[in-house]
Amino acid sequence: MPAILSRRAAGVAAFAVLLAASPALAAMPPLHVTQTVVIEAPAAKIWAIMGNFADLTWVPAVKHSSATQGNVVGSVRTLDLGGPKLTERLAAYDAAHWDYGYTILPTAANQAVLPVSDYSSTITLSAAGAGKTRVTWSGNFAPAPGKTAAAAVGAITGVYQAGLSNLAKLAVK
Repeated sequence: MPAILSRRAAGVAAFAVLLAASPALAAMPPLHVTQTVVIEAPAAKIWAIMGNFADLTWVPAVKHSSATQGNVVGSVRTLDLGGPKLTERLAAYDAAHWDYGYTILPTAANQAVLPVSDYSSTITLSAAGAGKTRVTWSGNFAPAPGKTAAAAVGAITGVYQAGLSNLAKLAVK
């Protein structure tokens, strides 16, 4: 009997800790999407296409893009999607290691375009064998207010898949 009480007491204690941590957990973006593609092209060629933070036109939905300070951390990128616009901020940039990170600015206008909040993302290139490059695009986020997790994950997955597919086509031309 004491072993059963000990397990129950431990379970109650663990539940209490989880409840106490709930506000902190709720503040963290609960969703994550990662998409990866291996492209038969050297990283330098791929980076020349996608490594400029100001130019995200390799993603099919983006008709025009510009950034306030180019590849300088803090630069704000505006993406014209043929009507709606999305704004993002460069959080990290490392051309020597072929990666950068960015966030979507937390505005109602941005959440109307993509159903996400607290969004941060990285795009990274790495060697994948002779003449091949692995491109990984990852994001952490929460659903925008009033939106579902499925809508948020679906939207981000769609953007990543379309972008990486087009990047592969551009890189092997």
